[in-house]
Amino acid sequence: MLNNIYNIFFIPEIFLACSSFVCLLFGLFLKKNAFRQTSNLAVFVLLLTILLVYYDSESNFANYKSLFSHSSFINFFKILALLGSIASIIISKDYFLGIKLKNFEIPVLFLFSTLGMMLMIASNNLMSMYLAIELQSLSLYVAAAIKRDSISSAESGVKYFILGALSSGILLYGFSLIYGFTGSMNFDDISFYLSKYDNLNLGLIFGLVFVMVGLAFKVSAVPFHMWTPDVYEGAPNSITGFFAIVPKIAAVALIYRFCLVPFENFYLEWSQIILFLSIASMFLGAIAAIAQSNIKRLLAYSSIGHIGYILIALVAANDDGIKAASIYMFSYMIMNVAIFAILLSLKVKNEYLINISDLKGLSKSNPIVSLSISIIMLSMAGIPPFIGFFGKFYVFIAAIEQELYVLSVLGVLASVISAFYYLRIIKIMYFDESISEGIINFKISFQSKIILSLSLFLIICFIFYPSLLINISANLTI
Repeated sequence: MLNNIYNIFFIPEIFLACSSFVCLLFGLFLKKNAFRQTSNLAVFVLLLTILLVYYDSESNFANYKSLFSHSSFINFFKILALLGSIASIIISKDYFLGIKLKNFEIPVLFLFSTLGMMLMIASNNLMSMYLAIELQSLSLYVAAAIKRDSISSAESGVKYFILGALSSGILLYGFSLIYGFTGSMNFDDISFYLSKYDNLNLGLIFGLVFVMVGLAFKVSAVPFHMWTPDVYEGAPNSITGFFAIVPKIAAVALIYRFCLVPFENFYLEWSQIILFLSIASMFLGAIAAIAQSNIKRLLAYSSIGHIGYILIALVAANDDGIKAASIYMFSYMIMNVAIFAILLSLKVKNEYLINISDLKGLSKSNPIVSLSISIIMLSMAGIPPFIGFFGKFYVFIAAIEQELYVLSVLGVLASVISAFYYLRIIKIMYFDESISEGIINFKISFQSKIILSLSLFLIICFIFYPSLLINISANLTI
């Protein structure tokens, strides 16, 4: 009996759920430095959860009535989400203290949101999938509006909540149609039921479309992206960083598993939807970002564009596509961690940097920082030899293997367009004259410096030993 309880507690999701409540109580009863100490405990909990995921073996409890699944693909994306959460908490700590937002609930919200993401990634049932999405989303709604004395923060939280509730309703309607026509909510049972038929009936097509719309909202795919720039701009910079780094990982893993497990035999039905989402996201992300003056809105449209490239690999729907998506999400996480580690440490006239024009003349006052930003921008643009190039390279390889030549050409064209606004930031730092001297300050904590240095090392040096990640990604199974 005790042995069973011991084994259950050390299932990663159970451990993270219990530890999140412990962190909440710890912060509640702590008299001094509650935010800092709770953040440190949250990081420690997430590190232990990574170890549990890495060493976790399939157990009957974790797969109770097939609500959740277990695979190398799932574990890989769980570890990515956990690493992203750890990095987000570390690089955000000093920023929160700097703006005097010392609510110990913030790292706890990050923990509960990460728990929801882990459950999303592993979901093998429509009901568990919905509950996981809501657990993740509810935490993010509160996080977006956590700065109560800021109108923009409250506005971003309300916008995200209303549009999130709408997407949840659309998801539920899609789930009800799929359940009504198949008689099951389990992914494997749905797949078995559908294997008897050559074509989907009209009701199932509607159900599939509604679910894809709901999931497209979660990954910020065009035309369901409308919340992203506003929420990114209105939320505190550190919350924006968390939005940019972590939730996309879980949402991408979920949309891949939903398409490739229950509907794997009906490629033509869902691939047309994904194809449209991919092309629209790539080009709107590339074109709309050009006009942005706010760096958070620019990064919002950049993230929308990146989702378009990731969906190319889903349209390919082959082993190379799964490998490409895994490599791309790893590089996407590393690049966003690096850029937000810098943005959360840069101040202009004692205010955290928001406008792109504030970067004018940065190369003269902070040459190392400007060089770091340049490397990150070049990587995001997909220019070799940086890690961002490999993400796009393997995505296009997967598409070409499936003879998706037009989609590959469109992807390259969108990548060329998007390079303009990444290179524009470099031009502003190196060639534009600063309006006044000595107003840009860069102050970064030791922990954040380690995170930034490691991220830059991976961005620059990935080319020398890419086989480690490539071999891991090549062996992933949905």
